[in-house]
Amino acid sequence: MSAFTLADLETIIAARAGAPVEESWTAKLVAKGQEKAAQKLGEEAVEAAIAAVTADRAGLTAEAADVLYHLLVVLKIADIPLDDVMAELENRTARSGLEEKASRAGS
Repeated sequence: MSAFTLADLETIIAARAGAPVEESWTAKLVAKGQEKAAQKLGEEAVEAAIAAVTADRAGLTAEAADVLYHLLVVLKIADIPLDDVMAELENRTARSGLEEKASRAGS
């Protein structure tokens, strides 16, 4: 059995985004637009941070899943493929994190 990946989740989100809104939370979220999807992403990120600082391992696991899901929905609405994000991460790993961060300081 192969491991479930973010690419698998991206594929599922793409399929569900086109479903009737009565049948899919993803479709409903996409229909509400980027502002609502980004708001949900922010809410989930805050919940993940709270779970992290309270050492709620199960909560952090669940909230991290919510963050990843909502991030991929936001990317779907923005028409940014996960591969583009992964390529950006790959580019950043070619140098140290401190060097990479310093290169973005002016932007």
